[in-house]
Amino acid sequence: MAQPKLGVVLFQLGGPDSPEAIEPFLYNLFSDPDIIDFPFARIARQPLARLIAATRARHVAHHYAEIGGRSPIREFTERQAAALERELRARDLDARVTVAMRYWHPLTGAAIAEMARHAPEDLVLLPLYPQYSTTTTGSSVNEWNRRFRPASGWSPRVHLIREFYQDEAYLEAVVEQIRGCLARFADPADVDFVFSAHSLPVARIEQGDPYQRQVERTVELVWERGRFPGRRHICYQSKVGASKWLRPSMHETLKKLAGARRLVVVPISFVSDHVETLHEIDIEHREQARGLGIGDFHLVPGLNDGLSFIRALAGLVEGQIPGLTEAAGSSTRSAAPAARGLDPRER
Repeated sequence: MAQPKLGVVLFQLGGPDSPEAIEPFLYNLFSDPDIIDFPFARIARQPLARLIAATRARHVAHHYAEIGGRSPIREFTERQAAALERELRARDLDARVTVAMRYWHPLTGAAIAEMARHAPEDLVLLPLYPQYSTTTTGSSVNEWNRRFRPASGWSPRVHLIREFYQDEAYLEAVVEQIRGCLARFADPADVDFVFSAHSLPVARIEQGDPYQRQVERTVELVWERGRFPGRRHICYQSKVGASKWLRPSMHETLKKLAGARRLVVVPISFVSDHVETLHEIDIEHREQARGLGIGDFHLVPGLNDGLSFIRALAGLVEGQIPGLTEAAGSSTRSAAPAARGLDPRER
């Protein structure tokens, strides 16, 4: 008996694929109502986004230049999609996996068109953000709801994985990456672990966004599972603008750890390497650490398309599909039918 068709859409932020794409990428980012919202925003959002994008593009152009002139996030995400599709097909599922970037190509509309050609009976939306935020998963789901319309003859059951920060297979994949980094040390004792997450405006948290709580819980679970030697710290990076954002920042944390013998940085809210890890952490903060007399500075690589992480994603997908949940044995997330818009606030 033929397996029903399965579609999976990986949601990710996206990034500029050339120097010329930096400013339009930033314009798309800052014109997102889930990122910038204020009274009369419908009138002022686009002019403000153009101003911020032009200013910010000049500031970050050299960051991209130092990591090859572009963001590698598309390449890593497409590799994740290809690996996940192979894994699902190895489990006898007629699966197609595609990518929907939020702010640069391939955009959500392109992913929908590809899925329409495959015409799966079940469609799983999988944001590659372990922790839920209205600014990431919420924004991607809102864009999906704006774009997706069931076509004649194709009205799939749509399932949303809203977060997976407590998923055991995902946590094990993170622990595995950290252990691989620790294996470089002849003596892994006396290590300071800095778990770094992308920051968020405090106002978002005060409005009920669960991101900070979920980040902190992820760190607790990874620490419990890994039983690592040393001390743990949580910090936040990539602040933009003058408003109050989550703290402590990585700059502040490194200053506190001045003179430390060994420091391991774990990018806990990212699942693939991109400008925030390859430049902000591995270039800017490495230089800061050197100036503060920190001996060994090590960045744990992103999960990228590592086998353990891909298998974790496959387990999450299987847990969404009726008839496969029991066999998969992985934790499920709430699902919603295509007959109504998916509500990104439901958790």
